[in-house]
Amino acid sequence: MADDEAKKAKQAEIERKRAEVRKRLEEASKAKKAKKGFMTPERKKKLRLLLRKKAAEELKKEQERKAAERRRIIEERCGKPKNVDDANEANLKSIIKAYHTRIGNLEAEKYDLEYEVARKDLEALKVIVKEYFDRVYLCEGQKWDLEHEVRKRDFEISDLNSQVNDLRGKFMKPTLKKVSKYENKFAKLQKKAAEFNFRNQLKVVKKKEFTLEEEDKEPKKSEKAEWQTKK
Repeated sequence: MADDEAKKAKQAEIERKRAEVRKRLEEASKAKKAKKGFMTPERKKKLRLLLRKKAAEELKKEQERKAAERRRIIEERCGKPKNVDDANEANLKSIIKAYHTRIGNLEAEKYDLEYEVARKDLEALKVIVKEYFDRVYLCEGQKWDLEHEVRKRDFEISDLNSQVNDLRGKFMKPTLKKVSKYENKFAKLQKKAAEFNFRNQLKVVKKKEFTLEEEDKEPKKSEKAEWQTKK
């Protein structure tokens, strides 16, 4: 019985917790819906479409405005096109003369603009070169000052070292060169003389070499001569 009551109490506790969790989730969903307010997903979609349509219209208007501005500038610089189909010879000559004069003026303006651009580039280059020259000059001055300071410090250090040596009563020993001793040279000469005497005392032996013909001419010991065979 006690086990059944414990199980029932445990089951009731689980159900109570589930109910609390369910209630909490419902409240959270209600709060979320309340936060959404007026903007539903469908309305958001419609708003996006309207914004895209408005942006497309604005882009089209901007393109038309740029095209009109371009045409206006071309008309200002080049003038309106002339009607040469229905023009007679005098009109054609006047049109050609006007175009020729305009081309000459444009070439002059082009030359002036190119000259102005080249002049500005040269001035900018001069400024850059001057800045670099000033920087190099400054660096050289700093380098000379540093070298002078280093030499000054070296002189002060050597002076202090000499003063310290004078106070201690010690003098700097000069570096001596390594000189070979006379005894070592004499020993080498004696060794060479002994080797020379030993070589002279050796007996020179000459090895006699015989050719094949000489060996054939000499009689063999085993063979007897002709006078020995005669009786």
